[in-house]
Amino acid sequence: MNALHLLFNAITIAFIAATMFAAGLGTTLPALRAVLTNVVLLVLVLLANLVVVPLLGWGVAALFGLPAAASVALLLIASSPGGPFGAKLGMVQNGDVVAGAAMQVLLAAVGSITFGPTANVLLKAAAVGGGVALDVPALMLTVAVLQLVPFAVGLVVRHYAPSTALSWHPVAAGTSNVTFLIVLVGMLAGNWRDVVALIGSLSLLAGFVFSAVAFALGAALATGAPARRTTMGSVAAVRNAGPALAAVGLAFGNEPAILGALAAVLLSGLAAAVPIAAVLSRGRAAHLREDG
Repeated sequence: MNALHLLFNAITIAFIAATMFAAGLGTTLPALRAVLTNVVLLVLVLLANLVVVPLLGWGVAALFGLPAAASVALLLIASSPGGPFGAKLGMVQNGDVVAGAAMQVLLAAVGSITFGPTANVLLKAAAVGGGVALDVPALMLTVAVLQLVPFAVGLVVRHYAPSTALSWHPVAAGTSNVTFLIVLVGMLAGNWRDVVALIGSLSLLAGFVFSAVAFALGAALATGAPARRTTMGSVAAVRNAGPALAAVGLAFGNEPAILGALAAVLLSGLAAAVPIAAVLSRGRAAHLREDG
């Protein structure tokens, strides 16, 4: 492993840890309890993100006949719920920010345990990855440590020193944003030939369709007002890149073709989800002006 790979892995670890630490700093125990006590919403959101969306990823990969590397990338993303940008898109669309943030954190925590088995089942079912099976125990340990520990530390700080948590949160969130962008740029810069090669294929379109349909399914499998439903759609559409990146490094040795496909799927997914949130935001702003 050369110095660039070591640097890439270090930045990836920083991204995952900073994201979960920021999530912990921004979450209160009452907010988590409120989500956990809404049993119907909880069951539906877990069903959507842990079962329906992964199956959607498998179906989209098969429907578009994606090559092996792109299929692996899409299946890894589909298996990884709780992306940090899901809650942010809830803010962009003027949705239910509290429920979105709490559910994103819950899904990230649960997903750190379910990601390995889910991805392993889908990869075997789709017969992609060159017959390489994920080392599920090692992957579960890696992802759980990288996500759950920083989140727990942030939650403890928020509970016992709320003023400190509020002052640290912008720095942690900013670090998460910056490192995420660096990881994306690094994937694109280091594997630009593989990304360019995907332009003539259906991989980018598949990522776009996957994210848009996941948004619709996440909103449909939710309860409450439209603002809460569409926020749950954002949470379902934007998956957690951290476990997927960890899996590419752990199980596939940072294979360039898979990293390039992963970057392409992530970018095309955001290209679908962000405009949806922007349209919802404009509609709700117009509605507020009319009411005013």
